[in-house]
Amino acid sequence: MTEILRTEGLSRYFGAVTAAEDINVTISEGEIVGVIGANGAGKTTFINMVTGYLPPSQGTIAFDGSPIKGMGPRKLMRKGLARSFQIPQLFLELPVIDNLAIALSAAEHRQFQMIRPVRTPERIKAADEILEQMNINHYRDEMVTAMPQGARKLLDIAIAMLGNPRMLLLDEPTSGVSMEEKYTLMDTVMEAVRQRGLTVLFVEHDMEIVQRYVSRILAFASGEVIKDGPVDEVLADAKVQELVTGKHHRTPEKEGDA
Repeated sequence: MTEILRTEGLSRYFGAVTAAEDINVTISEGEIVGVIGANGAGKTTFINMVTGYLPPSQGTIAFDGSPIKGMGPRKLMRKGLARSFQIPQLFLELPVIDNLAIALSAAEHRQFQMIRPVRTPERIKAADEILEQMNINHYRDEMVTAMPQGARKLLDIAIAMLGNPRMLLLDEPTSGVSMEEKYTLMDTVMEAVRQRGLTVLFVEHDMEIVQRYVSRILAFASGEVIKDGPVDEVLADAKVQELVTGKHHRTPEKEGDA
C-alpha cells in the first residue's frame, strides 16, 4: 500500500511536561485508523502537530512523501490534509450555507478578504453537494444555532471535506452526540469517506465506535504510542486494557456468525 503519512521521533514538550514523545507512525492510503487513549494521553497533541496547529518540539512529519513540519493548517489543507474538531468550529449566528461558502472562500485565497463575494455559483454548488452527501441539506438555510449537536458535527466534518482532501483527521467525532445519533452520524461520515476515497485517522473514546469502523488502532498513554495494530490485537493487549480501556473488549459478532 502507498504511504500517505509518516511521523518519526515526533515529540512535544511544554516546559518540563511531556505531551507527546517519540511518535513513529506510518499510515497508508485508504486506511481507517482509530486513535484511543485516556484524557491527557497525547492523542489531540499528535493530531494538532500533524495538522499544523501545534509545532513539534522535535521529530519529522511527511505527507505524501514531502516534509510538512512547520506548515500552517491552511497550507496543509491545500496539500490535501484536513481535519475536524472535537468542538465544531462554526459561525453560529450565520446560515449553514454561508458557513460552507466562507470556508470555501478562505481555502481558495491565501489571505481571506471579506470584500470578495462569498456566495458564488461555484461555491454554492459545492456546498449543496456536500450538504446532500452528509444528509444535512434540510438545514441549508437555517442558522447553525438551530442545528442539533450531531448535525453540527456533520457540518464541521463537511467543511473539512470541502477542499477534496486526501486525508481526514477527526477529533472525537461522536463527542457530545446522543447514543441515538452516533451510529447514524458515523455511517454518514464513513459513506462519504468511501465515496471520496479518503484516508481517515480519528480520535475516539467510544470503543464500540472504534470496533465498528476501523481496521487498525493506535493506542496512546503518557504521550507515547503503546500499541499499534489490528483492532482485536490492540484491544486484547494487557497494557492497553490497564491504561486505556479498563476492561477486555470483545469484537461484536458480525451478522451471519454462528
